[in-house]
Amino acid sequence: MFDLIKSGGWLMLPIILCSIGAMAIIGERFWTLRKNKILPPDLVPQIWKLSREGKLDASALRSLKMSSPLGAVLAAGLANSRHGRDIMRTSIEEVGRQIVHDLEKFLNTLGTIASITPLLGLLGTVVGMIKVFTAIMMHGVGDPTILAGGISEALITTAAGLSVAIPSLIFHRYFERLVDEYVLNMEEEALRLIDVLHGEREEA
Repeated sequence: MFDLIKSGGWLMLPIILCSIGAMAIIGERFWTLRKNKILPPDLVPQIWKLSREGKLDASALRSLKMSSPLGAVLAAGLANSRHGRDIMRTSIEEVGRQIVHDLEKFLNTLGTIASITPLLGLLGTVVGMIKVFTAIMMHGVGDPTILAGGISEALITTAAGLSVAIPSLIFHRYFERLVDEYVLNMEEEALRLIDVLHGEREEA
C-alpha cells in the first residue's frame, strides 16, 4: 500500500489529508445528527404535560432549551408566548436559523473535499503525463520502464481522487437531506405550538 501511495507522487499527500478530513466529518456528523438527539420523541408530550400542570417556569424553559435543538426552538416560542403570535414566530425563526447553522456544521467542508479531490487527481494526471513526455523527449520510447513511473502516477492519483470524492459527495448529499428533514419537522412542531397556545388548534 505504501509503495502504491509513493508511486502516486507528492499529490497523494493532499488527497490522503482530504480523505482523513472527510472520514472525520462523516463520523462526527453521524454522531451529531442522530434523530433521537435532534428530535427527542418524548419531548413534545412532556411540554404539554408541564403546560397543563403550570410548571413551564424559567427553570423548565432553560432545561428545555439545553435539551436538544427541537427543545431550543420550542423554548424560544414558549418564552415569548405572552407577547403575541408574531413575536413568538419571530423568536422561533431567530433561534431556528442558529440551529440550522449548527446542524449544517462541516457540511460545506465536506462538499469542498468532494469537489477538490477529483481536481487534485486530475492535476496528478497532468503531472504524470508531463513526466511521461519529458521522458520521451530525453530517452525516446524504446524503454517502457522509463515511461511507467509517469503513467502510474497519472492513474493512481486519478483513482485516489475519485475514491475520496465519490463517498464524500454521497454523504454530503445525505446529510443535507437529513438536515432538511429535521428542519421541516422542527417547523411543524413550532407551528403546532403557536397554534395551540393561541387557541387555533387542539393539543395533539
